[in-house]
Amino acid sequence: MNLVESLRAHRLLAIVRGKDPAAALRTVRTLAAEGIAAVEVSLTTADALTVIRQARTELGPDALLGAGTVRSAADAERAVDAGASYLVTPALVDGLEPYGIPVLMGALTPTEIELALTRGADAIKLFPGSFGGPGYLRALRDPFPEVPFVPVGGVDAAAARAYLDRGAIAVGVGSPLVGDAADGGDVDELRARTAVFRKVIAGETP
Repeated sequence: MNLVESLRAHRLLAIVRGKDPAAALRTVRTLAAEGIAAVEVSLTTADALTVIRQARTELGPDALLGAGTVRSAADAERAVDAGASYLVTPALVDGLEPYGIPVLMGALTPTEIELALTRGADAIKLFPGSFGGPGYLRALRDPFPEVPFVPVGGVDAAAARAYLDRGAIAVGVGSPLVGDAADGGDVDELRARTAVFRKVIAGETP
């Protein structure tokens, strides 16, 4: 799978993190049904590996289903074994290359971005995106014109559009999209938020 091209095409990475494994799985299922192609299940989710494993079984081998909050090679090994097809880290992490799947590696500063690239990152998770906002991403585009950036952290619908307009290949969105659905919250509200984000990503007025 070419993670970068997939993110360029879909422009939205949904981040699922919750306290209820059944609700988290239902959230992944709902997002997929509502047309969200790329979903990350954070390893901080209760029983995250089981959620990933069951979601993989339900969604099939080609689904863009990843594991997030990967902080070590051991995390990566468990996530890949559960069926994750890409890894997302919150920071610089060594030892992920042997697993042979794409990595969206967390970085914030120019130095961290360079270090992430030397570690084999396929794309940069600009985290926390809220620290510098869309203007910071625009500043980074000058020295790093070819680097694929995916801002994550505090990305609501308005910020999503601003990041995409300033050169992000996609945005990663957690609570502004998922809300409390992965904790057992209302699925209809999740569907409504998903519809808003899909319009924003498409450049339409929600």
